[in-house]
Amino acid sequence: MELKAGADPADQALSVAFQQHYEDLHRFLARKLGCPSLAADTVHDLWIKLRADLSAREVRNPRAYLFRMASNLATDRIRQERARARVVGPSSAQDDVASDQPSAETRLDYHQRLAILRRAIDELPPRCRDVFLLHKFGGLTHMEIAGRLGLARSTVEQHVIRALAHCRTRLKQELA
Repeated sequence: MELKAGADPADQALSVAFQQHYEDLHRFLARKLGCPSLAADTVHDLWIKLRADLSAREVRNPRAYLFRMASNLATDRIRQERARARVVGPSSAQDDVASDQPSAETRLDYHQRLAILRRAIDELPPRCRDVFLLHKFGGLTHMEIAGRLGLARSTVEQHVIRALAHCRTRLKQELA
């Protein structure tokens, strides 16, 4: 991506524009392709194509020209991936990819922690439990809970702190 002395001014203008807009091109392609590494490959393909294409002389708007080329390359890449998926099949490509779903072990751990938290919440005094549930699961602020239950804001805060401490203690006890 270096500029050479004595190079054609049109080539230099495109080279300078490419260097100036490299990050923008990468972000644009990452959004279009949905994959930053595929976008990086496509930006590099754009550079190679740009250097090989001698008909790219006298471009009035180098930035627009680069983005149009990038868009065309991305469209070509998407078509290639779709054609490959039709030939190879979607399942064979997915067999080698790590799942974004939690493992069975992780799901079991979540269920155990959830059961412990449910028991811990059930152990709370009724008013403390009501305040905690309204705050954590009802999404109400301390002021809204205070108004709804006729409590002082500081009392609501104390109930929330007490409930959180109790839940944390129960988790540590049962998971130790």
